[in-house]
Order: sequence, then C-alpha cells, then structure tokens
Amino acid sequence: MSIFGDLVSRDRPLIGLWQAFANAYTAEICAGAGYDWLLFDGEHAPNTLQTLLSQLQAVASYPVHPIARPPAGDPVIIKQYLDIGFPTLLVPMVDTANQARELVAATRFPPLGTRGVASATSRASRFGGIQDYLAAAHERTALIAQIESRRGLDAVAEIAAVVGVEAIFVGPADLAASLGHLGNPGHGDVQAAIARILEAAKAADKPCGIFAVDRDDASRRIQQGFRFVSIGTDVGLLAHGAKELRGAIA
Repeated sequence: MSIFGDLVSRDRPLIGLWQAFANAYTAEICAGAGYDWLLFDGEHAPNTLQTLLSQLQAVASYPVHPIARPPAGDPVIIKQYLDIGFPTLLVPMVDTANQARELVAATRFPPLGTRGVASATSRASRFGGIQDYLAAAHERTALIAQIESRRGLDAVAEIAAVVGVEAIFVGPADLAASLGHLGNPGHGDVQAAIARILEAAKAADKPCGIFAVDRDDASRRIQQGFRFVSIGTDVGLLAHGAKELRGAIA
C-alpha cells in the first residue's frame, strides 16, 4: 500500500491545505501547522519543477504528506513529478476510464506501465540509495483522479473501478462550470453530482476527497463521508488575514 493509502485508511478524515504561492518559505510554514497533507498546485499556480523541488525539500522534515497536481495528465510531466520525489499525484480533468488507465501506466515502470526509467539520478530513489526502488516504486506511488467535468461525472463509476486509481477527488468549481453553473458550486445540480461521485467512489471501495469552499462546507463534507478534504489555500489565508488585520484598526 502507498503512503497515501495508509494515511487515508486511518479512522479519521485527512485535512489538507492548497499551496499556490510556489514558494518554499510559505510551504514550510504551512507544513508546520498540523495539516495531514499539502497540495502543491502545478495547474493554476506559477510552479516549475525547480519551485516544486524546493518546496518538497522544505517540507521533508515535517509530518505532512505532499501531493502534487500536474497541469495535465501528460506522461512526461508525471514522470518528472515522480522523479523529484512526489509520492502522490492528483491529476486534473480525468474524463474516461481509458484515460485513467493510461495515467496509471504513466506512474509505473515497464512491464507494468510506460514510465521512463530513472534511478541513480532520481531524487525519488535517493539517488540510487533505495535498492528496490525500480521494483517497488509503483507500490509507493498513489494516483488520485480528479473528477470535474460532465464527461468525468458520466464515467465516474468506470474511472473509480480502474485498478491503480487509489482515490477520487472532486473539483467543485470546474464541475459547476461544466454543468452550466459557473461560479455557483452550491447549486442543487452540482451538489447532486458531488453526491453521485462520492457514492461511485464508495462503491469501488476507493476514498473520496474534495476541495471544500469554506469551513462550514468542510464540516459538511466530512459528515457526508469524504475521507480527505482541503479546507483552504495559502493564498486565501494571507488575503483574509491581511484584510482582517487592516480592518481591526480604524
């Protein structure tokens, strides 16, 4: 079982925080705040391999699980993210079971998959220091499929059933837009779709996560049965804190 799989199987939900500053200093601050996982965003944040690497190194000594979201399910990008040491990837816009199978293959060395082979030059192998790295890397790597479109919703049961997809994650903002409710993830149609995704994950015996829109939503999602929940972003914390502090002084 992967590290993520072991964590998410615990008897309490995992609480996470989105990282969008692309900065090792802020990542280290957040790593020491008691979250179970941090999501390093390569899709909508200005991250490069170098900024992601520096953040991984900054949080390595803290008891927090690093997850990366690549900008797309590109096998080349997946290979690079794994080589620098991310144990878990959350891939956006997974729309079909066939796409999910290709993503799983991209996380595994041949003959189990299509990932390009690197060991001695790879940080993930401790530069050759992990003797069984090539043989066991797939057992330590977790792939999370993010469902955030009408196509993904329609295929969610098949996606969740794919062997090697370790968990499902809901992206409410894009899902709302895809369903015709841009900027309104609270719409009844979107809420029904979220419940459908959760049930499909449960039916496949896969944990399901979600990006909560606020604190109250996070509490509801935990009660609903989501196993890992993002409760905010580093950017949001700074923006809210700065405004609150300024507003406290007349």
